[in-house]
Amino acid sequence: MSERFAEWFTITPLSFAAICAMLAATYFCRAGGFWLMQHVPLTARVRRGLAALPGSIVMATVVPLALRGGWPAAIGITCAFLTMLKTRNELIALLAGLATVAAARATGL
Repeated sequence: MSERFAEWFTITPLSFAAICAMLAATYFCRAGGFWLMQHVPLTARVRRGLAALPGSIVMATVVPLALRGGWPAAIGITCAFLTMLKTRNELIALLAGLATVAAARATGL
């Protein structure tokens, strides 16, 4: 078992280089964003765009999940959304959505 474990976690020079390249790309994307925003005047239009960005990211993540997961996923996402509106607690909304998806799949939906 220990030989297999060692085989799984052996880092080759190529994989180490790939990890370093991803680290550098992530750092430069984040640092570049901060640097770029220092040179952008924060007009009312830019502020509105930045305020709408988190909702856009959530929708870009949730809609494909709902489409790929079928009715159980769509019902679960709706339940999580409504629970979040009611409780303002992410953990409770997540648990409610997951429970709804599990129940919908258990019923064969």
